[in-house]
Amino acid sequence: MGPTDWLDGIEVTISNCDEAGVTRYFNARAAKAFAPQGGYDLLGRAMQDCHPAGPALEKFEALLASQKLNAYTIEKAGQKKLIYQVPVFESGIFRGFTELALPLPEGPLPHFVRQG
Repeated sequence: MGPTDWLDGIEVTISNCDEAGVTRYFNARAAKAFAPQGGYDLLGRAMQDCHPAGPALEKFEALLASQKLNAYTIEKAGQKKLIYQVPVFESGIFRGFTELALPLPEGPLPHFVRQG
């Protein structure tokens, strides 16, 4: 087992693109989620191919330009998800984004305030 193979076994969709928006990584769930657009065949191609023209594509392009964290929730087919798009920096240089899509359980989530 390779050092990142376990990422295929968790119920989180993980994708990554470089600073130009070129798709560099999908875990198995991401490849399945993007199957209609080509799945693993999108690796090495512009991530813009994963986003339909209009607001979603415009938001993605603005995200690349901003190089800042973006987080929000969505609901699709009755499943709520947290979308967490985090910029990746190496030695202070922007290298792209990693996106996590985490399914949220039904009902209110507990919230804890921790010290320190």
